[in-house]
Amino acid sequence: MDESLRALLDDLYRDGLRHDRAQADRLARRRNLEPDAAELLWVIIRAMAARHVVEVGTSNGYSTIWLADAVRPGGGRVLSVDLDDQAQRHAADNLAAAGLSQVVELRTADGGAVLAELPDGGADVVFLDSERPEYPKWWPHPLRVLRPGGLLAVDNVLSHPDEVAPLLEIIEAEPALTATVVSVGKGELLAVKSLSAAALGDRS
Repeated sequence: MDESLRALLDDLYRDGLRHDRAQADRLARRRNLEPDAAELLWVIIRAMAARHVVEVGTSNGYSTIWLADAVRPGGGRVLSVDLDDQAQRHAADNLAAAGLSQVVELRTADGGAVLAELPDGGADVVFLDSERPEYPKWWPHPLRVLRPGGLLAVDNVLSHPDEVAPLLEIIEAEPALTATVVSVGKGELLAVKSLSAAALGDRS
């Protein structure tokens, strides 16, 4: 990542922290991904040579910029979904400043509804960073849309364990996924879809 883009991301992250401290309403906060978690995802996406990433939870586009920069060398694209149209407009401005507008499709919509409409096996990476209690209702679509060998990443699994627990139970019971929790940021669950998912019945 070049220095100018990293400087922009550092500024966005600091601005997000200042903004969140002034917000009593949790839903009004930006709740950006932590930088170490963002960098980990960036490295993994580069290593996978991923080209199709789905993000649920755009906020101001901080994490979206990381994802977009990771897929850009391979001509990839990011679909980033959020219900908040004001946040999406803010994200569009930040993506333009980063020179990444052409790499990202921003969609103002319900994340679960979008996942349900996406084709089977079309995504290399699905990243969930939205309203955690909703995730189990979206199943099996986060798994179904992943290609074999694809990655499901979920933020906040250590900072909000009770909210994420129902999803973790689903993932632990899913034979097509191998998962671990990494202690970076607020806790990242990383789950890889088996290359032999079809032989397992895929359950997606």
